Amino acid sequence: MGMPFLLSRLVLIIFVAHFAASKAAATRPGFIYTRTRGRCTPQFWCSRRESWPRMVPQRATVSKVFGSGVFERYGSDVTLLESTTRNDDENAFAGLLKQASAALLNSYAREGFPYSAWEVKTLLIQALVSKEAAATQAKQFSVANEACN
Repeated sequence: MGMPFLLSRLVLIIFVAHFAASKAAATRPGFIYTRTRGRCTPQFWCSRRESWPRMVPQRATVSKVFGSGVFERYGSDVTLLESTTRNDDENAFAGLLKQASAALLNSYAREGFPYSAWEVKTLLIQALVSKEAAATQAKQFSVANEACN
């Protein structure tokens, strides 16, 4: 086995390895951030990839959708769409509104969602009594939203 034979084998191995790596790279997204979110999360609903249920228009205010009990906490001008885009999850009440809004949309749009619309509305109002109750209920809504398809 001479030097030209070993060199041709090495070139062949490098070529095959490069071809296999490029084929695998074609099936992976690479450096693009591609974390997928479920079809039921607040991030999904604010992305407008799917039309909203007719019962809850995007521009409806949370006080009209959830009732006058939320007026004192959130005011009269926050829309349902705005509540799904909130990034202030450190605030227990803001996180509750964000997850409850997604849960309400899911209750109308997703068959088999664990909460009905009236349950979401009732649980939101009940959780407004304290930060602890709001954080706990927000977490429960979040779990249901993440598990839904």
